[in-house]
Amino acid sequence: MTNSDVIIIGSGISALQLARHLQGHLNVMIITKNKMKDSNSYLAQGGIAAPIGTGDKVGLHARDTITAGCGHQLESVVKDAIRDGKRIVAELIREGAPFDRNDDGELSLGMEGAHSMARILHSGGDQTGKLMIDYLMEALNDKVRLVQGEMAFELLTNEKGRCTGVRTKCEDGSVRVHMATHVVLATGGAGAIYSISSNAPVVTGDGLALAFRAGAVLADMEFIQFHPTLLTVDQHGVGLVSEAVRGEGALLLNDAGERIMEGVHSQLELAPRHIVAEKINSERLAGREVFLDITPVKAFETKFPSITRMCEQHGISLAMGKIPVSPGCHFTMGGVVTDEYGRTSVKGLYAIGEVACTGLHGANRLASNSLLEGLVYGERLASYLKGVSEPGLPVEEIRYPRPACETPDIRFDPQELKERMMMDVGIIRSGHGLTRHMKWLKSQKLSFQANLERLSQKEIQSYLMWVVSTLITQAAFSRTESRGAHIRSDFPEENNVHWYKRTIGLLKDNHQLKVVHDEQHQIEIYA
Repeated sequence: MTNSDVIIIGSGISALQLARHLQGHLNVMIITKNKMKDSNSYLAQGGIAAPIGTGDKVGLHARDTITAGCGHQLESVVKDAIRDGKRIVAELIREGAPFDRNDDGELSLGMEGAHSMARILHSGGDQTGKLMIDYLMEALNDKVRLVQGEMAFELLTNEKGRCTGVRTKCEDGSVRVHMATHVVLATGGAGAIYSISSNAPVVTGDGLALAFRAGAVLADMEFIQFHPTLLTVDQHGVGLVSEAVRGEGALLLNDAGERIMEGVHSQLELAPRHIVAEKINSERLAGREVFLDITPVKAFETKFPSITRMCEQHGISLAMGKIPVSPGCHFTMGGVVTDEYGRTSVKGLYAIGEVACTGLHGANRLASNSLLEGLVYGERLASYLKGVSEPGLPVEEIRYPRPACETPDIRFDPQELKERMMMDVGIIRSGHGLTRHMKWLKSQKLSFQANLERLSQKEIQSYLMWVVSTLITQAAFSRTESRGAHIRSDFPEENNVHWYKRTIGLLKDNHQLKVVHDEQHQIEIYA
């Protein structure tokens, strides 16, 4: 058993931002089930959005964020996060963070979908995530202990309901217990539970399921963003083609040479992601291929080295000027409900980054707001924890016996779950498809309170995928309207008469999922 002041589960940008701000004050342990750089943050091609350009303002960035999110946000949350983000980005610039600059030495600010201003900072062209993760990791010192290859499978609580630690499964099958005064989920979203996804394969929603099983409140799980442009080879998405490509002038054409976004949205190729993804999907359902025409983009190979290498690896000739694309799962807007510091409804448990639901993204995340969110909430939580903690505080032990739950029998192939999610809980949903998938999930005869101790890492991951799939499907079934990334063919319009802010899921005493509608965002957060 180990003791720490703070345990961080996950190793993306929010985790590293938190760790670097805590390391001079508290003992920190970062636990990740694979390697430190196996994260969506590391893969991020897009940049970091911040209103630092001439004429740009916090209010303009907030307006774009709320518009993209279809108003499914709290305006104060959005403005405060962007205001903090502007300051944090300015500090990173002063520190010497590796942001791209023009020939004249000025910061290079890019344009992306649904933004009204060029405000996207990049690093290494389309390698922003990689270079920012490297930058943050280099800043860590020996007060941060890195634990790789251990999969968190259970959050521990004491008799008062406070989270006091985590149990992990090692690669050799052994179980370890790590105790801490504060436990932070920074595990990312759940994009890899879909068969077509831009996410790292390890991003399967573990933190969402762990929080749910520990009794935390989750919300907005129906809002899953599908990125419009994944490189498509043999009808399969194989990797992300950044929105920045369209920001540099690339056009979306079908195989007849027609611009598919004309007449669809005033911003054409730079419309909000759910609109572009739905249009590309409709073209493909009609039997037409869709391409990014990159001939308007100057010096494509220099600006987008990662995409260039990906195309070369898959035999796509950039000399032809067209990249075949299709939509794929990209971002989880919902998650564990938190306040402005990352505190959840479970004492001692926190959530930051994509695993959290803060009210920032709404029904559809604005491009390049995700890395900004990680930086903002990582710093905020660090500030909070430094104010309430002292090094060496005693960690409470678990004081009650664990319930005697059965070990689940995992019979399904996780690939089948991914394909069913794509088919029935994907870009376009319907009551029929959602009901069909829920019946399949129930046919697995699994319990939310199963004992996972004897399972392998692979089996634990499959089980947690089942939990998250259930949460998403039930929330999608409960929202009988189309809003942002949640599109119902049987309820195609926004319902602004009986519109509820959040679809909330929580685990009740009888171990059943309860879904309620909350119109005021009134979730009790425990300090």
